[in-house]
Amino acid sequence: MTDQKKKSFFSKRDLIEFGVIAGVAAFLYLMGWHTEVIGTLQRGLLATGIIRPDITVDESEYLRANYNMPLLSMDGERMSLQDFEGKTIFLNFWATWCPPCIAEMPNIQKLYEDFENQDNIVFVMLSLDEDPDKARAYMARKEFTMPVYFLAGRKPGTYDSTVVPTTYVISPEGNIVMEKRGMANYNTASFRAFLNEL
Repeated sequence: MTDQKKKSFFSKRDLIEFGVIAGVAAFLYLMGWHTEVIGTLQRGLLATGIIRPDITVDESEYLRANYNMPLLSMDGERMSLQDFEGKTIFLNFWATWCPPCIAEMPNIQKLYEDFENQDNIVFVMLSLDEDPDKARAYMARKEFTMPVYFLAGRKPGTYDSTVVPTTYVISPEGNIVMEKRGMANYNTASFRAFLNEL
């Protein structure tokens, strides 16, 4: 086989491979599965333990929490973040269209299961989906039991992160003792101890 034929053969093969990859990507996108596929791949990165929340913030750097955030529960009940004042709050802003959110959700679910019977620690999984039914369907499909809420008004400037997901931990005293922009693995012994100490 001449060099010319070899070059031609490999370029056709490369085009076919690229076409297959592009076709698979287009199929996943059109079916709406791309977010979950990317999220699943990112979950592998979380499993390495490299991406963790910083739980060593100095007390002098704490910000005060703003409880003036109107919420709507999955059942349509109107409430406010103020309803949880005096408790430790794990507040997570997420969305079904966000692959890093999808990546961290199973770990948050496991963490939630460890604390769901403790009255002094609450989880507020705040969906940013424009259509609440998408969040409801996702939670049902994945059999996640964490309480999901939706904004029923404006988000206070205290939680002005444009990164999704963003997670805050609010102490019973009303301080934001942790803020993590982007995904992380919260289902660790050190993070559980951190929540328990609050």
